[in-house]
Amino acid sequence: MAETVNFTGAVDRELLRRAKVLAAKSDTSVNALFNAELRYLVETFEAAEASNNQNFRTLLDFALGRIDDRQTMCSLGIDSDEDLFLLMAQSHLPMPRLPEAKTRGMVDELNELHKQA
Repeated sequence: MAETVNFTGAVDRELLRRAKVLAAKSDTSVNALFNAELRYLVETFEAAEASNNQNFRTLLDFALGRIDDRQTMCSLGIDSDEDLFLLMAQSHLPMPRLPEAKTRGMVDELNELHKQA
């Protein structure tokens, strides 16, 4: 068995609560859930990288909000949102967030509207 190490991280309080419920229902620990998910993410990324396939990296960038849906679909050669979301589910990645710049722009627009009112 591999040597384990402790590390410190931060997680959303509500997410941790939900993870504890899932762990209890699954008769396991949050630590075991975290390790399984992190292992899957790393091993999938490494396998894709070893085969020179950038699709997983593209999907990961999309999940992290680094690229938008149109860039992702163009890079992957798909033309429907349904196919993109199916790939996200099959890749076992979280659903995407808006890119930070886009979110900031939307907040700025809303603040401007509020000032005008």
